[in-house]
Amino acid sequence: MKILTYHNIVSASKTDRNGQMKLFSALQWMQDCSVLSFMEDAAFCEWLAANHVTPVVNFRQFEVVRVPSLKEKLTCSSYVYDMQGSFGYRNTAIYDAQGNPCYKSWVIAAFANLETGRLSRIPKERQAALEFPPRLDMTYGSRKIALPDAPLTHPEPFRVQRNDIDYNNHVNNAQYIRMALEYLPEAFQVSGLRVEYKRPVMPGSLISPSVIYGSDTVYVVLSVEGTVCCVVEFSSRS
Repeated sequence: MKILTYHNIVSASKTDRNGQMKLFSALQWMQDCSVLSFMEDAAFCEWLAANHVTPVVNFRQFEVVRVPSLKEKLTCSSYVYDMQGSFGYRNTAIYDAQGNPCYKSWVIAAFANLETGRLSRIPKERQAALEFPPRLDMTYGSRKIALPDAPLTHPEPFRVQRNDIDYNNHVNNAQYIRMALEYLPEAFQVSGLRVEYKRPVMPGSLISPSVIYGSDTVYVVLSVEGTVCCVVEFSSRS
């Protein structure tokens, strides 16, 4: 699959009080670029549609290399670097004007049958028709987030808002992280995160958050009616 690039600038709406790019803004743009990149492969998308198959993101790992500032010109690149059975693996990264990385990420998506909800293997001949660039040089951690044996805090539950929903009619993947960011201490500087998506959250759902605070790591668990829907692990800068 091709490496596609998209250009943007750090505008005022994408910055925090210090004029630096918001983590949520970077995640939103990377997610949008990955979806646009996926949709560019018309032949593969047509095959998925004909077979009632869709990709569902179930894990994301994200690294902060450098936080860009207001008015910086950026480039985002996104591509699938591997596909095995029922799973696809994608890299997405944001670079500054000099070509140096600011953010790196990799994502696992499962291919699911829309009619049965079960995993759907991509035939080997279909995979053989695709070209995979080498994967990005970054950390590739476990896709399973193990919570430490530590006390949980339980902030007030909150209701899913209409603006949290995307065209799939459930909470957008980046919105889970925006929700979880609210529970970080003010001085916590994020250097990386992992997200395990377990179950989509529907419009109007009441989300119950649970948080574990460590010295350099914060875990946020988002649940609906006692069922865990998403786990986010934040790591801080050293």
